[in-house]
Amino acid sequence: MPDLLLSSVEYGGYISPIKLIVFLVSFFVWLWLVGWIYEDAKTVETKEVLWTAVILAAGAVALIIWLVAPLFAIGILLYPLLVGGVSIVYVKHRNARVLDYDRVLTADHIKSLFAKKQKKADALKSFAFVTANDNEVPVPQPRTPDFYGYQTAYDILNDAILRRASDILLTPTQQDYNVAYYIDGVATKRPDVVREQAKYFIRFMKSLADLDVNEKRKPQKGRFKISRNKEKTEWEVTTAGSTMGEQVKLKQAGQKDIIKLADIGLMSDQYEQLSKFRELKQGLFIVSGPKKSGVTSTFYALLRNHDAFLNSINTLEKQPSADLPNIVQKAFGPNDAQTTTYAKRLQAIVRMGPDIVGVADCTDSETAQAACTAAKDGKIIYVTLEAENVIQAMGKWIQLIGDKNLVADSLLGISNQRLLRKLCDKCKQAYSPNKELLRKFNIPAEKAKVLYRADKEQVDRHGKSMICENCQGTGFVGRTGVFEVITINDELRNAVKQLKSLSEIGAQFRHAKMLYLQEQALRKVVNGTTAINEMIRVFSPPQKQQAKKPEPKT
Repeated sequence: MPDLLLSSVEYGGYISPIKLIVFLVSFFVWLWLVGWIYEDAKTVETKEVLWTAVILAAGAVALIIWLVAPLFAIGILLYPLLVGGVSIVYVKHRNARVLDYDRVLTADHIKSLFAKKQKKADALKSFAFVTANDNEVPVPQPRTPDFYGYQTAYDILNDAILRRASDILLTPTQQDYNVAYYIDGVATKRPDVVREQAKYFIRFMKSLADLDVNEKRKPQKGRFKISRNKEKTEWEVTTAGSTMGEQVKLKQAGQKDIIKLADIGLMSDQYEQLSKFRELKQGLFIVSGPKKSGVTSTFYALLRNHDAFLNSINTLEKQPSADLPNIVQKAFGPNDAQTTTYAKRLQAIVRMGPDIVGVADCTDSETAQAACTAAKDGKIIYVTLEAENVIQAMGKWIQLIGDKNLVADSLLGISNQRLLRKLCDKCKQAYSPNKELLRKFNIPAEKAKVLYRADKEQVDRHGKSMICENCQGTGFVGRTGVFEVITINDELRNAVKQLKSLSEIGAQFRHAKMLYLQEQALRKVVNGTTAINEMIRVFSPPQKQQAKKPEPKT
């Protein structure tokens, strides 16, 4: 303290250079705040004159009091209270008027200040939107409607791709838009998007997909591409109006690898049964399952099990899901329905003389009977049918055909399936199951000494929580099929003809060692492919699945 007083005397007695510097820095910070608030208020379209006058007055009062106050410490305390208080009030006001990523002094904004500019630039360079007309979209000018739409689309899609989402759904509510990703077939809730931000996003998506940006009621569908790290993926955008606003669904629609029969998830005995079909010359096989259970992938895998160079293979589909190499795919669109029927189109394909025909979406008797007739006349026919299990598929098919003898004479077999998520190999956790759980699922204790479950929380050696990079914290990566399969031999053929009820036919299938879907799923639980809780999720009735009951103890 004496030294400080002495230095004051040496420089004139009343002026401290340290205090002067503090005062001048505060003064110039105030001047900068005045300029920034004026320009920012104009940009966010609020009252720039009023807010500029308020910050001017606050700073002027604080400085005057500071100069006349008997103690320097009073100024140091009062100045930031007045100027800082007014600045915080303005920031809260302007943040309420702008979109999330345009807000200042938020946690995300502060983090971005410390992010390397080069890193941000590299991220933007490696990501680009490509319109339906194959034109790359440049980054729009900041603080424009196009920029807000571009920024929101980049944030959502970049995050979705990182998390392996196949679908993105934006649903309007009274307050904002709910966002959900579908990862491995399961909906995952994401942070909501404010309505204003969603409005810019939807407009940008429509422009990308070459849709009518002014049409907000009628359904629209289009496509665009994303170029990310020099790899392009195609996305399908679907919009539709609702009482709350426009609903938007984005679906990854790029060319997918068509998996082989050996890769769809069949058990070794099932694969051995179905792979023998490539040696047959005639007959009909039914590929069944509920919607979104992977039936189309199995349908395609069975077709590709045949040599396309030695056999002529055709398909009839209402909407092909992928391009099959060396296979002729015939699409039956809405315009075709005005001039012909699905069955007549199938008959026309059969008359062309293919060796193998795949018939998707067989729902009417005329088509089913045409397929059966072709199978008896020297063709291999694969048919898809919606059903919950093999027995139900059998009942539906008998009802469509109306003749059990024709069904029995042409039928090669039936499959039914579900999709189960596969445990992440990087983070799945082994555990010893309790005996009660094993008894509940009729699992022999000696065959299941160790089971596996998803480990959603990992910690490093310092005890800090970390997310598995392989599964992004879901505990699962990819899906596999689980199948109920029966192949028809002469004994079963005679049983189908003679037995009167489905329950009796089902008993004969069971006698032929057909395992039910749940039993096949348990085999995948025991071998560590999936978890018991995943099996329960898939096979629980929809109302129980939605109730989100507590998971059973393992």
